Amino acid sequence: MPWVLELFRGESVAQAVIVLSLVAATGLAIGSIRLFGVGLGIAGVLFSGLVFGHFGLTINEAVQEFAREFGLILFVYSIGLHVGPGFIDSLRRQGLSLNLMAAAIVLGGAAVTVALIYLADLPVPVAAGLFSGATTNTPSLAAAQQALKDVPGYTPSMAALPGLGYAVAYPFGIIGIILTMLLVRVAFRVSIQREAAALKEQERATRPGGDVVRRHIQVKNPNLEGVLLRDVPLHAEEGVVVSRVLQAGEVRIATPETRLHLDDILLAVGPKERLDDFRVLVGIESPIDLTAIETAITTRRLIVTRRGVLGKTVEELELPSRHGVTITRVNRAGIEFAPGPEVRLQAGDTVLAVGQPDAIERVAAELGNATRPLGIPEVIPIFVGIALGIFIGSWPFNLPGVPAPVKLGLAGGPLLAAIILSRIGRVGPLVWYLPQSANLMLREVGIVLFLAAVGLRSGDRFVETLLQGQGFVWMGLAALITLLPLLAVALIARALVKLNYLSLTGLLAGSMTDPPALAFAGAFTGSEAPSVAYATVYPLTMILRVLCGQMLVLLLMR
Repeated sequence: MPWVLELFRGESVAQAVIVLSLVAATGLAIGSIRLFGVGLGIAGVLFSGLVFGHFGLTINEAVQEFAREFGLILFVYSIGLHVGPGFIDSLRRQGLSLNLMAAAIVLGGAAVTVALIYLADLPVPVAAGLFSGATTNTPSLAAAQQALKDVPGYTPSMAALPGLGYAVAYPFGIIGIILTMLLVRVAFRVSIQREAAALKEQERATRPGGDVVRRHIQVKNPNLEGVLLRDVPLHAEEGVVVSRVLQAGEVRIATPETRLHLDDILLAVGPKERLDDFRVLVGIESPIDLTAIETAITTRRLIVTRRGVLGKTVEELELPSRHGVTITRVNRAGIEFAPGPEVRLQAGDTVLAVGQPDAIERVAAELGNATRPLGIPEVIPIFVGIALGIFIGSWPFNLPGVPAPVKLGLAGGPLLAAIILSRIGRVGPLVWYLPQSANLMLREVGIVLFLAAVGLRSGDRFVETLLQGQGFVWMGLAALITLLPLLAVALIARALVKLNYLSLTGLLAGSMTDPPALAFAGAFTGSEAPSVAYATVYPLTMILRVLCGQMLVLLLMR
């Protein structure tokens, strides 16, 4: 069957698709094999690509480059969409400490590289490649290669040295991060379940206002006699929502126009600390439970799906005055909070509505409350967001003391764009909400394409570089660049800073701008916490790695 052989020998579209598919399927199968409870996971695709490339089963170089970059874009963009809505809150809670530790890893790797240049008599172009590969950062390699062209005495033969160093160092760069994660877990006897529970508790404690609770409060402050609810201090602006009021023996829906009287009983919902202040202002806590009194008032959870309400606050919807319905809670990505004036509704939010059944039905129609739209991904915003991310990543900007412009690149730009757009939620008819299943599929396809292309590209030179010349020496030096900063910061973060292990794995992957390590951490921990930490440190880390790649060449070769 000559046509079968032709599929593997030519450079057709069919040949490229077949090879990429076989590399992906074989690598995922290898990654699923577990020894002593540990497997390569998604990183198995990289090694599958190295084997295929070594035996000449590769694809057209231009197609290979496209698959690598487009796969990386899909991966980081889907991560940005997922973590974007909670990114700012995470940055407030632990952004500074995480970024300081990530910067220490980057600068520590650069310091080890400089030391090896002098101690091991390592050529600077090779050292720049080892630094980029050992830290799994392709933009750093590109920056070093570009800077190499600007140094005195540049020759075309120098151009291949950073690439060879990168190819030798890259595989252990991934393994080194994963190995560090596993070593920290063993050394500190980490329980993933306990860490997940501790992180959840920490998020509750550090979230503004803490958990949402409810209180029954009896009005005893004579200054509130005849005052409209909307004019009561600490109400609404501080995240306190009054949903029901008992007046003259009748339970009613509380609205901003409700006029308070002494001995009224209010059902208030909000953060515990705010409710304590509200109780002190209004009166005393009441033993009467308004929800136990038989009434036509009911509660119902509604899903926000209608485009017209996205980006609006609960206050702007004026549901109490128009429908007699009060929204007491908003649940977003598993986090429940009171709808303060700064909270804008996003696609997929679940709100708790209190009111008459027919009124709640009208509010449900206004909010959408349809699960079908959430299951159908909006494709146009995906490509609009990616295009915007490419513009951001390609925009050069100058930093003081740096001779060449710096760019966020094809990974940093889409990640930043996705975080911003998902935080905004909606621009005109475009809604940046991606169902979880679609997000996971996009993420997995992206990282598989990226790793398959990287493996195919390096496979033909990998064995030769190892077996001839100083390949194994370079690999050993690259292992030092990878491990020393990672282990040092990881031990300090865990032993002294007491950083949660789930966040630590994301910090390690993000400090190396390493999507495969992030994919491993996510599968290993079964949590999205690594992705949040990864996105928190990624922008600063990317800039520092690009700068270090350039400065190694520009400063040490003059």
